[in-house]
Amino acid sequence: MGASDPEVASWAPGGAAGMAGAGAGAGARGGAAAGVEARARDPPPAHRAHPRHPRPAAQPSARRMDGASGGLGSGDNAPTTEALFVALGAGVTALSHPLLYVKLLIQVGHEPMPPTIGTNVLGRKVLYLPSFFTYAKYIVQVDGKIGLFRGLSPRLMSNALSTVTRGSMKKVFPPDEIEQVSNKDDMKTSLRKVVKETSYEMMMQCVSRMLAHPLHVISMRCMVQFVGREAKYSGVLSSIGKIFKEEGLLGFFVGLIPHLLGDVVFLWGCNLLAHFINAYLVDDSFSQALAIRSYTKFVMGIAVSMLTYPFLLVGDLMAVNNCGLQAGLPPYSPVFKSWIHCWKYLSVQGQLFRGSSLLFRRVSSGSCFALE
Repeated sequence: MGASDPEVASWAPGGAAGMAGAGAGAGARGGAAAGVEARARDPPPAHRAHPRHPRPAAQPSARRMDGASGGLGSGDNAPTTEALFVALGAGVTALSHPLLYVKLLIQVGHEPMPPTIGTNVLGRKVLYLPSFFTYAKYIVQVDGKIGLFRGLSPRLMSNALSTVTRGSMKKVFPPDEIEQVSNKDDMKTSLRKVVKETSYEMMMQCVSRMLAHPLHVISMRCMVQFVGREAKYSGVLSSIGKIFKEEGLLGFFVGLIPHLLGDVVFLWGCNLLAHFINAYLVDDSFSQALAIRSYTKFVMGIAVSMLTYPFLLVGDLMAVNNCGLQAGLPPYSPVFKSWIHCWKYLSVQGQLFRGSSLLFRRVSSGSCFALE
């Protein structure tokens, strides 16, 4: 989904490899396009057929393999499979952490280096802020290479908890058999199956997000300490004590609502758009129809994640706002009364997509920087 966590999305072809670099653009949604966010959770769902065009029988999915099959998710192999997903997710999280770290510092408005003068495609002079590579090099100069991994521990714990939660929910609320769309299905029937599957995915994502959010808050605050060179949040246990003492139980869930809204909009937008495109725009007479359908959901995920990026930005800003750190206080940020207040402020400033690009960062017209 973000700066939250470019996890390997369950819809990405190729699992973790499919979205390993997605966090650079948008989101993740965090991810993909920043927001690429990497959920090494579930295998990609079976692709649906057009109601009027029968498809070849789908291969048995991981959800439908039973113990006798010896496949993924079988009784004896379930713990091993879950451990594999946790390890895979940890690897992707560690590799992508410097990307998320730089992204978060840009989101909170920390620009320690001046912009440089460049030219756009029309040949006009414009100001460009440092790219991810220049910013990362600056962090290494200040904190060393290990500084690129500030806040990684709580983030690893957050992703692991999310993965285990989703696996446990599948055991408690096992998904129904995936219904295959036949040539007898009309539009209403095929859409009902998509809605049913998306509702199930939404339930798992929302529960895992809520349980893992306290660790996400700790991770965000550990990282933004770079701005003011603070050391208030130094460990998971001590951070839990500080947040509970200063902000109470609700302090662990600041910024949760925009993250949840972003997840819900992302899932429904991605699944419904992919369904309608595969069903009504991709014709079976085209020789590459199957190949196109296999990547439709992946492409839609990137596109929708760009549209839902403001939810990710607002959620991350609220996680660090008014928590005693310089990055969450004026002049970097006003003290927001709610996430809606934060959204309106960013909208007025034209900053709802701040941090969505890490390579070509042009200075906005409302910036304090100006051409001489």
